Amino acid sequence: MLVHLCCSVDAGYFLQKLQEKYPQERLIAYFYDPNIHPYSEYKLRMLDTKRVCDKLGVEFIEGEYDYLSWLNAVKGKENAPEKGQRCSICFMHSLESTAKLANALNEKTITTSLLMSPKKSQSQLAEVAEVIKKLYGVEFVIEDFRKKGGTQNQQVLAKEMQMYRQDYCGCIFGLLGQKKDSEVIDELISPVTKQVLPASIEERFQLYQKRIELEEKGIKYKIIKENFLNYRLLRGGVKKDKKTVESYILFYSYLKRPTKGRVEYGGEGVFYFNRMQIILCDIEKFNEVLKKRYENVKDLIKNPPSVEEELTFRRAITNTPYSLTPIIILDEIEEKYEINIEAKIYPDVREILIEF
Repeated sequence: MLVHLCCSVDAGYFLQKLQEKYPQERLIAYFYDPNIHPYSEYKLRMLDTKRVCDKLGVEFIEGEYDYLSWLNAVKGKENAPEKGQRCSICFMHSLESTAKLANALNEKTITTSLLMSPKKSQSQLAEVAEVIKKLYGVEFVIEDFRKKGGTQNQQVLAKEMQMYRQDYCGCIFGLLGQKKDSEVIDELISPVTKQVLPASIEERFQLYQKRIELEEKGIKYKIIKENFLNYRLLRGGVKKDKKTVESYILFYSYLKRPTKGRVEYGGEGVFYFNRMQIILCDIEKFNEVLKKRYENVKDLIKNPPSVEEELTFRRAITNTPYSLTPIIILDEIEEKYEINIEAKIYPDVREILIEF
């Protein structure tokens, strides 16, 4: 039986129940989800789903991430509601691919872990399944393992196995609808520096990748959540005489509004602006504190330090871990500047991994 999989939480319990009910079947997992956006989220869900399959002894096949084909398929249905026409088209897109692979592998039966998701309509999936059966000549198994406490048992298993538990279905249109009132849609923000930001998808990917390495080494661990103050720089820059100056804005730098001013005092690489508590530092001071060898700010932008290193520099300059003072790195410090920083600071939750 070829089993289309959508995520680790739905896949784990669904595969277990299939193994119990169809012990004679050789299950093959097929992770095909080009609807998932962004690609980093796709990689994270694929990583964790494969881990579950490995633990259950189920062969795993990753499909192609052909995102453009999915976008073309749902074109015109971008604003459809959850469980509406866009979802039906999305189901058809994934399950057609599953049926085609089944025929190529000479497998006669297919199913999908989407049937396990409480956010998906089983009747809608059943309608799509009937079309797939007629088009591709495969048997489509419809199982409702959500009944009789199945959904609760699914969550218990997910907690026990410390699976990645995403908070949106996967597609960009569902994400925008679900988080339309959010101040920051973190999933859609990626820094030009390609830095790994706190509570980002990229940080979670590193965490879940590391836990697989710990499991392979037999090291015990726990994934827990912590509350913290998050930060996202949306845009910013420095101008002198109306011309843009190469600049690097440090993490937690916050400015209520753009400002013009001049350097009031300072020395030894650290200079204080006369407006809004802004601190300007030259690249030599940055290198000195962090023991780096950046040639200039352009080099810093191309090869940025980690957020933790930026916070180390911030503490060295401000003497407090709680500072929201704007700190900007420049190649050299002159007298007058125009400075703009548009950023969001907001309470957030992140996952961390504890070894023991």
